[in-house]
Amino acid sequence: MTIHAPAPSRARTITAIRQLIGHTPLLEVLYRFDGRERRLYAKYESMNMTGSVKDRMACHILAEACANDLLREGYTIVEASSGNTGIAFAALGAALGHPVRIYMPDWMSRERVQLIGSLGAEIVPVSAAEGGFLGSVQAAERYAREHDGVFLPRQFENQANVRAHASTTGPEILLQLEAYGVRPAAFTAGVGTGGTVMGVGRALRSVFPKVRVHPLEPANSPTLRTGHKVGKHRIQGISDEFVPAVVDLDWLDAVIDVWDGDAILMAQALAKGLGLAVGISAGANFLGAVQLVEQLGAEGAVVTVFCDSNKKYLSTDLCRDEPVRDDYLAPRVELLGFRAVR
Repeated sequence: MTIHAPAPSRARTITAIRQLIGHTPLLEVLYRFDGRERRLYAKYESMNMTGSVKDRMACHILAEACANDLLREGYTIVEASSGNTGIAFAALGAALGHPVRIYMPDWMSRERVQLIGSLGAEIVPVSAAEGGFLGSVQAAERYAREHDGVFLPRQFENQANVRAHASTTGPEILLQLEAYGVRPAAFTAGVGTGGTVMGVGRALRSVFPKVRVHPLEPANSPTLRTGHKVGKHRIQGISDEFVPAVVDLDWLDAVIDVWDGDAILMAQALAKGLGLAVGISAGANFLGAVQLVEQLGAEGAVVTVFCDSNKKYLSTDLCRDEPVRDDYLAPRVELLGFRAVR
């Protein structure tokens, strides 16, 4: 006789998913900059369920949507994404039994497309001529208007994105810094949706009101400074052509700029020098933190995020020789080692 176990409820599944997300290590990275010994702190987010910081936001949005009866049985999850968010929703949607449809600019890395597809989600590529990332957002909204049974996470405007990091990432950082015996002086992170920098910043400032919170973007494409797409860059996952609605630039401190080539060189150095196989945005965040360490000196700890691993970038310039320019910071960094607190 075959015994069929009852299907798990969505609430139980979300509880199980939460065990796979968060509580990631905070690394203390030791280095020399222009010969002077320095340190900074970075959340190692590749240890989340699908390997990126976006798992936190995707889980929180879906959990809230289920609790508020916005995501019902049989609904299709539809979102625009440049990669990591799409992967996160594809995986969590599969776990919860929902079809997933992801609109994504067609120039994102091949690995992103393959990962989303491997999780059973439908991918709709959007060309530059069709509007690129803004076109992806508009296409997702249009699909929702034209079809019943659709849930739109709307990651760029959904405050649950900010709450995810204010309730998990930020408090984790505070506890881990306490274990290191230091206090936060500043936090910086590249702005994709802006949820990480806003949510972590909120958590840190709730305890230490004077903490500086700096958004970061590619120097090649200063979207936050201009309010719209300018130029091109290779740091996939940030500077997606517009300023997200969840980002309050008046509440944040000054924008930090990092060249994409510099970020690539730094990510390559972290992999080869310390065995930390991180993505390009992690290289950018590291260099943003280096700039803040030089500004603040010994006033306190500077914290950032290593958003994901290098596995989604194997077909990109991250795995090719990158020219060095005189104004780059990465060649001035000598990596010495790291510690980890979980």
